Amino acid sequence: MPKLKLTLPNGHLGKSSLEIFQKAYYKISGQDRTYRPYFGDPDVELKIFRPQEIPLYVSDGIQDVGITGIDWITETGAKVERVLDLQFGGVKIVAAVPNATPYDTVNDMLDGYWKEGRDVRVAAEYLNITAEFLKSRPAYKKRFGKKEPMIITPWWRKGENPKAAVYLSFGATEAKPPEIVDMIVDVTETGTTLEQNNLKQIDTIMRSTAHLIANKKALSDPWKREKISDLRIMLRGVVEAQQKLHIFVNVREENLQKLISELKALKRPTISPLSEKGWFAVNTVINKSDLHAMLPTLRRLAQGLVIHEPQQILSLEEFAGENGEK
Repeated sequence: MPKLKLTLPNGHLGKSSLEIFQKAYYKISGQDRTYRPYFGDPDVELKIFRPQEIPLYVSDGIQDVGITGIDWITETGAKVERVLDLQFGGVKIVAAVPNATPYDTVNDMLDGYWKEGRDVRVAAEYLNITAEFLKSRPAYKKRFGKKEPMIITPWWRKGENPKAAVYLSFGATEAKPPEIVDMIVDVTETGTTLEQNNLKQIDTIMRSTAHLIANKKALSDPWKREKISDLRIMLRGVVEAQQKLHIFVNVREENLQKLISELKALKRPTISPLSEKGWFAVNTVINKSDLHAMLPTLRRLAQGLVIHEPQQILSLEEFAGENGEK
């Protein structure tokens, strides 16, 4: 019996990854005790790995499908299919320096240091992203062209430019400037940790969210493609639902058409007569962002507004042809 090999991350993406599957009505249990939790679909084999590892495991076909951040897909250079932006785990990868550093951009800092004859040392977990960012700065291109920055780990060194050295950081990255390094490249959500360590952000390198990714060969297998499509539909239903509200209102017959014509956000509402003659119930799904703008009209023309947050919104017609069906 074939199995779809699914991998979810631990760490800061782990809790949200489990939650989105549970909201999509997939049962997962045992994740606190094992790296092989029970998954409610018997056709799916679930494992838990670090998000840094998942892109390569999926790219190499060790796993068929998984969740990880765009940051780690970029860092590893993994050749995977990005199936769905799950819209959680939003972080920025930023460059930060001590508050006393008299520069407001990485380019200005590089230019200033090299004019003074100083080397630039950077601590980062994202070695490749950091090296590519340094190479993209005009000050770097002007002096060193296409030379690779020196990347330094406990096991190996590569690159040919010690004037721009990137050291692998295993954690506590914010503690390393200014004694160990001149700059760090790290993940931030709010910037609070940087501020608490007397650091300032001088560039945003990239933004990342969690994505459902798939192995390209797995997508060419009809059975696996269908299973992955099912996962995508259900997870996208959760993502869509988080942006929507399901509203119910009662309206007098004489106000019904006026309500519908004035509220363009009421797309294809369901309209049902109530037991009391001359009254109708209107229910539909709206964008959360439209609710406050709609309130004055609803207050004037309708009664009894009820609001629900849906758990799933599945646009099944959009996916009807995904597996060759029409």
